[in-house]
Amino acid sequence: MNIELFLSTQLSPIINELFGLSSTPNDIILQKTKKEFEGDYTLVTFPFIKAAKTTPEKTGELIGEKLILSNSLIEKFNVVKGFLNISLSNNFWLSEFKSISKDANYGIKPYKSSGKQIMLEYSSPNTNKPLHLGHVRNNLLGFAVASILKTQGHDVIKVNLVNDRGIHICKSMIAWKLFGNGETPLSSGIKGDHLVGKYYVEFDKAFKKEIQTLIANGISKEEAERQAPIMIKTQEMLLKWEANDPETIALWKMMNSWVYDGFQVSYKKLGVDFDSIYYESNTYLLGKEIVQEGLSKGIFYKKDNGSICIDLTNDGLDEKVVLRSDGTSVYITQDLGTAIERFKEFPTINQMIYTVGNEQDYHFKVLFKILSKLGYDWADECYHLSYGMVELPEGKMKSREGTVVDADDLIDGMVFTAKETTEESGKVANFNDDEKEELYHTIGMGALKYFILKVDPKKKMLFDPKESIDLHGNTGPFIQYAHARIKSILRDFNKSTESLTISDDILLHDKEKELIKFQYDFPKILEESANSFNPAIVANYTYELAKLFNQFYNECSVLKEDNQSIKDFRIKLIESTARIIKNSMECLGIKVPERM
Repeated sequence: MNIELFLSTQLSPIINELFGLSSTPNDIILQKTKKEFEGDYTLVTFPFIKAAKTTPEKTGELIGEKLILSNSLIEKFNVVKGFLNISLSNNFWLSEFKSISKDANYGIKPYKSSGKQIMLEYSSPNTNKPLHLGHVRNNLLGFAVASILKTQGHDVIKVNLVNDRGIHICKSMIAWKLFGNGETPLSSGIKGDHLVGKYYVEFDKAFKKEIQTLIANGISKEEAERQAPIMIKTQEMLLKWEANDPETIALWKMMNSWVYDGFQVSYKKLGVDFDSIYYESNTYLLGKEIVQEGLSKGIFYKKDNGSICIDLTNDGLDEKVVLRSDGTSVYITQDLGTAIERFKEFPTINQMIYTVGNEQDYHFKVLFKILSKLGYDWADECYHLSYGMVELPEGKMKSREGTVVDADDLIDGMVFTAKETTEESGKVANFNDDEKEELYHTIGMGALKYFILKVDPKKKMLFDPKESIDLHGNTGPFIQYAHARIKSILRDFNKSTESLTISDDILLHDKEKELIKFQYDFPKILEESANSFNPAIVANYTYELAKLFNQFYNECSVLKEDNQSIKDFRIKLIESTARIIKNSMECLGIKVPERM
């Protein structure tokens, strides 16, 4: 039952009768009662005091008294300074729980029932370096948002745009050509994406060294950056690539293949996947064509130096280059091509979501504005899911200087820490080796994913691996342990729960009622999380649910309860709690163990 609608339907005619108004249920605004007050839902009486011609407190009392008489599901009320706090009856919550307990997918709408198709892009790695901690947040955020959107019945297409071309890719290529001596992943034993990333760092070292030499010879830093021989060679390589030079293309394909193999290993470790993968090398030419079309229509203009630009100053933005003077494309060129290609391939898309860090906020404002000026109506349906950067206690990371936290190393480290922590507890004595390894990976990845996803995407975050794996804080392992604890109780119960019935005569304990009320909120939590593209709402809800279970279990006996009806009810209550924990954690891409 929709409680707000139920209460609004009850309250509207009462208010009309008492005060001579003509309100409808839509006019009644209810909110959940604050924890410090008794009650389930609260009505603010101030909008009615003029018609009531009395105080807010008296207005609340008049409405409350009439409400109690009109429906047996309303148990009691209290008024605090014009706020009417309404308590629903024991039988009401018991009835709600009966519905919840019967629904294995409570809160999750049937797949593809909404008729809305959403394309969601995440990951978007560069092929000049391996995935790092920043990419981890991107991948986990994108995957979780896609999963949560699916709970609302939306058809979600998960896509990855691989940045496989451009000056940054050529930096790794030229460094390998100059310093690599034919080194390969096979000959070096280095994972492919790590090997290419190694040469991206080597480029930066050589570049800085050449700059210092030029500066020492009396050249300004700005001019030295332009004249550095390794940078000139890199720019020449980019021109050769765009001219389809066979040797350059062969090198590019070879090094990119190393990276793709490496990425696939990392994605599997992270537990993320994609329905479709796009490559900028396939769309940047389309972007160039679009620029030429826009130029002919007067949307773009050519500057004296030969570059093509668009003036967006009247739109609160700046002048933007869309094609360099040497004819090479920039990021926005290929993004234009990719966006148009996607909507051609999937004409039924209702929304296009880009999961990209907040340092690109301006870029996407420009992209969407250009698409709109080019006449694409769907530009209004493009959305930038902007998120804050991830920092470590040591500070920011820099790929070109090799000071990033590698994703693979991070994952392996989390699993190792989970192993150490779990073995110290001495609770895996009855596990075989395969079960232990699976548990360590489940706990380690649960710690990593939850710690990142519990933070509002818009916020910058500090990742602390040690804090993330604590069994006693707002962490993934804490929630996983609550689930495992419930499963242990159900195993000890050692009977099928399907045949259990819930008696109508049960008088709910306060902690039982809290658990039921919290479970009731799950569909709204999923809806709110989906509408705001914010998995943190689901994550923190699940933590609170796990905490409530612990509080309930500390105060209410389950297996040792003598009253069979109460015992059966509590078994169903914790079973439903475990199910919702599992479903919500799955939305975050996190597994929950049966034993821990």
